[in-house]
Amino acid sequence: MSGHARRSAAMVALSLLVAGCAVGPNYKRPLVPVPQHFYGDAQAAADQARSLADVPWWDVFDDPILKALIEESVRNGFDARLAAARVQEARARYGIARSQFLPSVDYEGAWQRARADQFLNPAGKAQTRWTVDVGFSWELDLWGRIRRLNEAARAEYLATEEGRRGVLLSLVSDVAVAYLELRELDDELEIAKHTTAAFQDTYDLFNRRLEGGAASALETSRAEGSLGQVAAEIPEIERAVVARENQINFLLGRNPQPIPREGPLMSVPPDIPPGLPSALLERRPDIREAEQHLVAANASVGVAKADFFPRLSLTGLFGNVSPELGDLFSKGKTWSIGSSLLGPIFQGGRIKRSYEAAQARWQQARISYEATTTNAFGEVSRALVDRTKLVETERQRARAVAAFQEAVRLANVRYNSGLSAYFEVLEAQQQLFPAEISLAQTRRDQRVAVVNLYRALGGGWQAEERARGAAPDGAGAR
Repeated sequence: MSGHARRSAAMVALSLLVAGCAVGPNYKRPLVPVPQHFYGDAQAAADQARSLADVPWWDVFDDPILKALIEESVRNGFDARLAAARVQEARARYGIARSQFLPSVDYEGAWQRARADQFLNPAGKAQTRWTVDVGFSWELDLWGRIRRLNEAARAEYLATEEGRRGVLLSLVSDVAVAYLELRELDDELEIAKHTTAAFQDTYDLFNRRLEGGAASALETSRAEGSLGQVAAEIPEIERAVVARENQINFLLGRNPQPIPREGPLMSVPPDIPPGLPSALLERRPDIREAEQHLVAANASVGVAKADFFPRLSLTGLFGNVSPELGDLFSKGKTWSIGSSLLGPIFQGGRIKRSYEAAQARWQQARISYEATTTNAFGEVSRALVDRTKLVETERQRARAVAAFQEAVRLANVRYNSGLSAYFEVLEAQQQLFPAEISLAQTRRDQRVAVVNLYRALGGGWQAEERARGAAPDGAGAR
């Protein structure tokens, strides 16, 4: 082996040895305060090995139509498709980053005809030059710059994957909430229609009595006004029904059309405990996404720090050169191999400021991660309190409806017995209508509270991926 070859081999070996290190900080998950149990959890002492978030959504939302709507939204929804496209882009960017570990190989072919000054070319003739060559260049990762770039790209890819899961969780929850609101509007419409029919009977009765001289114009006008107030609710509710149907259709990625409804509304699931707060860090997609952004920012600090150090590259060229095209591949073989070392001397503070900017972005990512986790605990707490308190609200409103229904019955009995005026019946009906609407809305809110708790806990995307046999996180070179 020649001395030049030995020096080249030694340089490559030394470069590969040094490439084992990487400047910049290695990632460590920040410590965030995690409560022992969720604030507002009435079952804090219960078995916390179980969690509502471990239940697949198809078991939580036990309604065949709702299941079909959710499946279509996950398959065809605009948000779901956009999120999947973002993942594809991030996966490609990760592949680009990984490609920097390998040498780049390029080819070139050229033809040139030129005539130089007689001082350089005494013959004074024009010369033709044909060339074809293959060259390569390879940056040796001495300080881990490429490795840190790869870490950052991988983290951003995983962040988009977590973002996709978050989008799907929000999509499932939004479809469920919109469907529950639609079903509740159906209940409101039914209540408004039967109340309008009752008020119509009352008005007809007063009108007949007025014509017969047995009722006053004041009583009849009051009955007509009450009828108009309740009847006006019907088109308003119908308008809200169409708006909610359009919302669901948009979430499903399709044009407006009726949403099927049949059978009883899904029952409120039993109180399954929320689980341990510490598990929330591993379960909620937005927390996992924020952490991956922090990982990427941490790696970017290493990239910025590596810019303080020189870069070593190996280059090579193999080819042919000839004045005649026919002799191009038989004569004039050329080759070259070498290395270059490029490092900064004066950059006007650019490298230092870039490093400081990378550190500031890391601080931002850390604060964002801490804020996301704190907000997650707050969302779970609010959802737990809603679930607990709405039980009492529903009980009291059901009690009020039962009392007003009894009041309407007793008022009719008193009127039929000649013990009171029909105005008592009208007044009791006026009190019953808003009470029935409030009860329907509270029962809707109970079901929505379960959806919100499911969303706040991170949903069952892990169970869904296990059921679908999803591949583990990772990306191959592209």
